[in-house]
This record gives sequence, C-alpha cells and structure tokens, in this order.
Amino acid sequence: MGVEEDSGTWRHNAQISLGGVRIFHVSDCYLPRLGGIEVQVADLVRTQREAGHEVEVATATRGERLPGVHRIVARMPFDLPVHPFGVGHLTRRLTSSRPEVVHVHMGAVSPFAWMGVRAARRAGLPCVVTVHSMWDPVTRGVYRLLRLAYGWQHWGLVATTVSNAAAVPIRSVAGPDVPVHVVSNGLDLSGWRLFARETDSPEKRAEPRDEVHVVAVGRLAPRKQPVRLLRLLRMARSRVPASVPMRATVIGDGPARAQMERYLARHGMSDWVSLPGRYTREQIAKVLESADVFVAPAPRESFGIAALEARAAGLPVVARAQSGVADFVSNGTEGLLGRSLDDLAAAVARLATDSGLRRRIIAHNREVPPAAGSWPTVLEGFDRAYGQAVT
Repeated sequence: MGVEEDSGTWRHNAQISLGGVRIFHVSDCYLPRLGGIEVQVADLVRTQREAGHEVEVATATRGERLPGVHRIVARMPFDLPVHPFGVGHLTRRLTSSRPEVVHVHMGAVSPFAWMGVRAARRAGLPCVVTVHSMWDPVTRGVYRLLRLAYGWQHWGLVATTVSNAAAVPIRSVAGPDVPVHVVSNGLDLSGWRLFARETDSPEKRAEPRDEVHVVAVGRLAPRKQPVRLLRLLRMARSRVPASVPMRATVIGDGPARAQMERYLARHGMSDWVSLPGRYTREQIAKVLESADVFVAPAPRESFGIAALEARAAGLPVVARAQSGVADFVSNGTEGLLGRSLDDLAAAVARLATDSGLRRRIIAHNREVPPAAGSWPTVLEGFDRAYGQAVT
C-alpha cells in the first residue's frame, strides 16, 4: 500500500495576485475512469485553472500521471477506489500543500471522500462538500450514523449539491448547522445549441412524420431502473393509435443490458426498441437529430446531464417531477413532468400524438437557452461556498 504522486509542487504565479484561490479537490474517482462524477470534477478542475485558481486533486483511482493530481492508491480487490490509511495520507498532503479550501466530492457511498472531510478537519482547513447523488433512505441512515459517531455537523462544513431535489434529503440529515447550497453541474452546452440551430426548423421537426422517435441516454445500471424505462415505452405505445408508428432508441451500456434484452424479446418489442450501446457525443447528437421526444425516467436522478443536453438541443423532455431534471424543465414549457411511471407514459403518448404541443416546446427550447449548466454561474456558486467556508 503506498502513494503514487504526480507533479504536485505548489508554485505561486501572477494569477494568484489577481485573486486566484488555492483549491484542493478530493474525489474517490477521477480520470482515466469515466463517469458522471469523474468527468464533472475533471471539468471543474480545468475550468478553475483557466479562471486563475491553483488547483490540486487527490484521488484513490489509479491512472496516468497528471499535473497536480495525487493518486493515493492501495491494492484493493477490483481496484476499488479506497485506501485503509487514506486519512493519514490525505492529512499529510493537505498539511504540505496548505490550500485555502478543501473541496470534497461525494457520491452515494464515498469512503475516500469521507476520509478527505476528516483529513481537512485534522488539518484545520475550511471544507466544502459537494454531494453529486440523490441520497436514498439507506444512504441517509449511513450519514446519520456518521453524524452520531463523529459529530460532523459541528465541523463548520459547507455543503453543495446539484439540484433542489437532491438538497432535500441532505438538509434533513445535516440539520441547521450545515448550510446546503444548490450549484448545478457545469456543462458546455454551446455544441448542443449549435446542433439545434443547424437542424431543420421547429415547424418541420414537429410535422407528422413516418414515425415518432423516442430517445433515452444513460448507463444501463440497476439503480437507474432501465427495465422500468422499457415498461414505460410499452405503456406509451399502448396509448398511441396504431396509425402512429413509434420507435425508441436507448443509448448506453451497463450490467442491466442482458435483462433489458430479455424484456424486449419477451414482450415483442425488439422490432421497434433498439439498444445500440454506448455512443460518443457526436453519435448521440446524430441520433437526437431524428428524435421527437427525450425521456429521463429515473426517480432518483440528482441532476440529469443527458436530459439537459437534449433540452439544449431543442427536444421536449419527459422526466420525474421529483428529480433534479425539474430544475431546468417546467411542466408544459420545456417538456412534461410526472410523478409516476403511468404519468410519464401518458406524457410520452401525448407528445407522440400532439404535434402542436411538440412544436411549441421545440420552439421554446431552441429560442431560450437553459439557465442551468453555465460554467460562469457554477464557478460563482462555488466561490460563494468557498467564501462561506473560509469565514
């Protein structure tokens, strides 16, 4: 068990005099692993550096040497991103670097990130904790136990999360002593908006065509309930007249794929629902070019990056009213929201049969850029959280 360290010598430069901040991020996972948190943290690091901040990262993920990235790794089964002595390693690293603020990134269960919180406490450094996931009852129970064991609610932490829906369970556990702010994920949506402008007009897109194309994008993991997505599509198809052809494309890959393929075969859906696997950004944009409706049905979606990209591209979005997607999709304006699977199936069927509604939503989504996801807004939100933690 050891520590693999990249180039981490702290060098002050002219940018610091212009207001740069020394920031130290801690995340269980980081590049080269790919996932929502990994990509988001890497993009945040890059954007903060471009803004003039000095940024370091500590992670338990093995990988190539990257500037300012410290890989604190141990030999673990399946290369799990944990370290039995992570608190000590992180405390020494923080004491050496002396950042102005420690920014810890957590998913549902993040042992290394939690060690980062404890290390910041030991080193006497201000700490901001970003929770990237929606806490379910089990996760809330875990952090209640940690609250009893460590009393972390009195450590002067400042928390952020990616949506109003995700903030609710965190506030219920943290209590009044831990401020919880909403700072959305940061995304460069210019490419998706360019795609929307370059494709055909809203009127043409909403005209009756040979078929209605429904698209979903996401990892095919059990927690995302992708089989329920197929059930939703089957329910929607039963509500759309047979004279209106439908097809659906579910982009992504993961451990639930085989189960989904069995469901499609069992219900005779393989002729109109396809599972093409994982696509690149460019390939997804090409699929959206022929799409009419985007569906994001996961009830515990903390943010919904794919849904925001689809909304930026002009598509009507169907999603859960209790998910993070509701922060940038209003019912009847950017798409349709529902609280149950039946509600979502009805929404898909309505959009499939009501070309006037599709036309109105497409026109709005193309004309009005989404407020969520702007990097300047994200950086401003984190700057405020850092300032609150430091004071």
